[in-house]
Amino acid sequence: MYSKELTKGTLQPIILKLLHDKGKMYGYEITQTVKDITRGKIDISEGALYPILHKLEAEGILETEKMYIGKRVRKYYQVTSSGIKAAQQVTDELNNFISTLSIIFKEKEVAK
Repeated sequence: MYSKELTKGTLQPIILKLLHDKGKMYGYEITQTVKDITRGKIDISEGALYPILHKLEAEGILETEKMYIGKRVRKYYQVTSSGIKAAQQVTDELNNFISTLSIIFKEKEVAK
């Protein structure tokens, strides 16, 4: 598993990308999907997830829908139409950042 310090700045882009690609999801489903996709290397805690979801909702990037499952209420999050552009921008920015990091961390070729 990656350290919280390493993943902290990527949680919002991860959440946005996942919701953009998968449609509406509830909190626990988001955490488990990320964990499954990354084979346990990225584990988003509820304490990290919900402040990001609430912030994105307040900014109009996400919207919520409550669904009743038996006696429980499940809150689903999905990207708004204006949030689609934000999701694409953050994805592009992160991909560019990863490319830049690969330049820095690329192993030097051994001189022959």
